Amino acid sequence: MDRIVGSKYKLGRKIGSGSFGEIYLATHVDTYEIVAVKIESSKTNHPQLLYEAKLYNALQGGTGIANIKWCGIDGDENILVIDLLGPSLEDLFVYCGRRFSLKTVLMLADQMVYVIDFGLAKRYRDSATNRHIPYRENKNLTGTARYASRNTHLGIEQSRRDDLESIGYVLLYFLRGSLPWQGLKAATKKQKYDKISEKKLSTPIEALCKSHPVEFASYFHYCHSLTFDQRPDYSFLRHVFRELFEREGYQFDYVYDWTLLKCKQSQKAKVQQGCSHDAGVSSRPVATNVDKHQVGVARPINASGLLEAEQRPAIRMQLNSRSNNLHPERLGVSASHNNVLLQSTSLDNADAPMDHATHSKAQGSIDPHTRGSYSPGPSNRT
Repeated sequence: MDRIVGSKYKLGRKIGSGSFGEIYLATHVDTYEIVAVKIESSKTNHPQLLYEAKLYNALQGGTGIANIKWCGIDGDENILVIDLLGPSLEDLFVYCGRRFSLKTVLMLADQMVYVIDFGLAKRYRDSATNRHIPYRENKNLTGTARYASRNTHLGIEQSRRDDLESIGYVLLYFLRGSLPWQGLKAATKKQKYDKISEKKLSTPIEALCKSHPVEFASYFHYCHSLTFDQRPDYSFLRHVFRELFEREGYQFDYVYDWTLLKCKQSQKAKVQQGCSHDAGVSSRPVATNVDKHQVGVARPINASGLLEAEQRPAIRMQLNSRSNNLHPERLGVSASHNNVLLQSTSLDNADAPMDHATHSKAQGSIDPHTRGSYSPGPSNRT
């Protein structure tokens, strides 16, 4: 018998899972709207879903914030019904052969400055006194070890500077295809974390960013120069990457690597289909949509040779944004004053005691590993 949650959403197939729980597709029984349903056991040691929903509610209406359809407790499970968005960045990364071009990475960087993980987000200022949270040490690693900041490995309380450093590792992961501390073997999780920490701390920034524009090394040096409670100059960081973008002669047209690849595959499918018809053989369209939840050939390209704006895959990297044709300046999650009091504790979800995922993952899974609806971020494999 089909399971109904929230009185009106019929549960479908599972599309993601993680240490937090599982993610399913669901359909509204009356409107047939397809949504994502995140399910977490209420008996888990560190429940996070209801807190995540609380933050979503506080930020409702902001640019890139997914809409909550329903949230509550059903038996022994916490449930969050939320917008189903597009494929995760990890999905798109794999689709593109596990390497993004500089142009794609820079367009992502311009939007990821505001990335936040709602599942493990916390206030970095006291809401009553407006004072910054106190500096602490001997903290357990929270987040995905692969992208965690150096200070996080050292047990130091995380703040805004650590979020930015984590984003830097994600950008280099996309540029390089992997990070030096991936694939390390160890007998226990703690030993693995220790090896990752040792490798990360011993890798000079210049070596990490070798063969890539100097702006990436400058980004890390800036992050490491920040004090615990210092407010990062986000505009400066975006400006650094925007200058590089312009110097390379790129146009901020939101045409990403996967957009071009999808166009080529669509055109190839049409040519093959035409040849089949010419030969008198019937042929069905080839599905090329990278979103695992949709089927069909990419829509026709317009006169400029680009996919129509609404056909472009959504970039959900903690921005949960449905459209990619927004002006860059408007992509920050800044519509709610509550947002300025929040910080993420890292990126992604999985390799840690209380991992968090990439911001919301509402949709299906920014990885098949994640913890939001559709995880919008890089894989959590270390």
